[in-house]
Amino acid sequence: MGITSKRIQSKRIKSIASGALVGMLVGGCALGPDFKPPAAPKVEQYSSALENTSENPLGDRTADGPELKQGEHVPEQWWRVYGSKELNELIQQGMRQSPTLAAARATLRAAQEDYASQSGTILYPTVDASIRSDRQKLAGASFGQSGDFIYSLHTASVSVSYAFDPFGSGRRYLESLRAQVDYQGFQMEAANLTLAANIVTTAISEASLRGQWQAASDIVKNRRAQLKIVERQSEIGVVTEADVLSQRTALAQAEAALPPLEKQLAQAQHQLSVLVGRFPGERAGTHHAQSAHQNNRDAKPGMPAFELAGLHLPESLPVSLPSELVHQRPDIRAAEAQLHQASALIGLATANMYPSLKITAGFGRQGVQFGDLLSGPASGIWSIGSNVLQPLFHGGELSAKRRQALASFDAARAQYQQTVLLAFRDVADVFLALQNDARGLKLQLKAELLARQTQDLVHHQFNLGAVSFLTLLNAQQQYRQSHIGVVQARATLLADSAALFQAMGGGWWQRADAYRPVAGNADFFKAWSGITQPEMNHGQE
Repeated sequence: MGITSKRIQSKRIKSIASGALVGMLVGGCALGPDFKPPAAPKVEQYSSALENTSENPLGDRTADGPELKQGEHVPEQWWRVYGSKELNELIQQGMRQSPTLAAARATLRAAQEDYASQSGTILYPTVDASIRSDRQKLAGASFGQSGDFIYSLHTASVSVSYAFDPFGSGRRYLESLRAQVDYQGFQMEAANLTLAANIVTTAISEASLRGQWQAASDIVKNRRAQLKIVERQSEIGVVTEADVLSQRTALAQAEAALPPLEKQLAQAQHQLSVLVGRFPGERAGTHHAQSAHQNNRDAKPGMPAFELAGLHLPESLPVSLPSELVHQRPDIRAAEAQLHQASALIGLATANMYPSLKITAGFGRQGVQFGDLLSGPASGIWSIGSNVLQPLFHGGELSAKRRQALASFDAARAQYQQTVLLAFRDVADVFLALQNDARGLKLQLKAELLARQTQDLVHHQFNLGAVSFLTLLNAQQQYRQSHIGVVQARATLLADSAALFQAMGGGWWQRADAYRPVAGNADFFKAWSGITQPEMNHGQE
């Protein structure tokens, strides 16, 4: 190889080395692992305990059980499937007025502003301007002269400083803040979903309690009518005093069932008011107290009175594929963001073990008169400096912090896995509840039908004079008791359907204003440095 070719090769090597050095100083590589979201679990069904889970976890659809459709997405406003205008309006009101949601949104904004403020100081130089005036008195003896010197000194300057990030310490810190923003964003979506689900289930509970209270009130009326008949029969000697006492006991027991239902109904109404950001007794901006008796039957002032007849059980329910669940549940996405943050902190702890470089510069004017700063005999001043800091000995602090970051990552990974497991358990539990509660409703409807047929038959016999009025009242009471069972079973199945919507993530990602995560690592580094970052995995253990 000739001398000329050796010189050319040497220049190329120097050029490549210089380019690499400039790239390291300007763009740099970020030490530590580059985060990759965990893969979805490789499972094909939510539960092996249910039959026909690959097609319909409920098996054959009955007239009272919804059909589960695999592979369909949850609608954006899933609560509209219940066909209640009042429920829709109440949820919209809750979305606007709930303090819980307001707190979640404010927390997200705080995380976003924290990320923005730190980005400004890490990604860009800081420039400051200052004007300083000093009045000083110096002893002439320090200059070998007699007397004192009194003078003024005015300084106007601009200073610039920039911390280069060759090993990615600042960028990993920003990455951790960005992951914290994602965490708060998904927490906000989880709060939205939880609020909507709580309003739906509370409205269902209120409707159920109202139906039970009405049926229990009818039973009390029936018991009172029975007692009057038995008392008249006792007067003419047809029945004994023991029969009268027995009937009075039955009436007292029926009446004792009303206060607990009244209390639960009032509490459900209070809960609905709080969920939508209102005081329990609020009416058009004022406080108003209702009587206990009024609370038992009617809604709170300004609140709708929900009844089961106004809440329609959907004919079909969407079921997302197991592989999609981890991308739809906001709690899983929040756990993923925490895992991302823990990964970035490994890179931060690793980069802190390497040198850091900071450059500062300043220029200005200095004079004994303030006006000299703008014009006149003021002197120009300037300074430039650099500082390279290489940690040498910190008593094992930096190594321990890196090990701490690795342990925190392991904890976040385990927490993420636990969150995924709990999410799949939620879905499996809801499937099981839907299957059993649909069968329970079917049996309750059968029992109610038989009780109604018995009541109609006894009523016909009573009209013919074949049975006593007391027998008719007993048949009517059995029918009303079976009706209470139907009310409870229908409300339970409605609540199960709401639980399925919640377990599937609630369709939040389809909203136009839904939270969108910040770009991934590669886009983040590229946007920061203007060059494509190489695959770097330094510090992985």
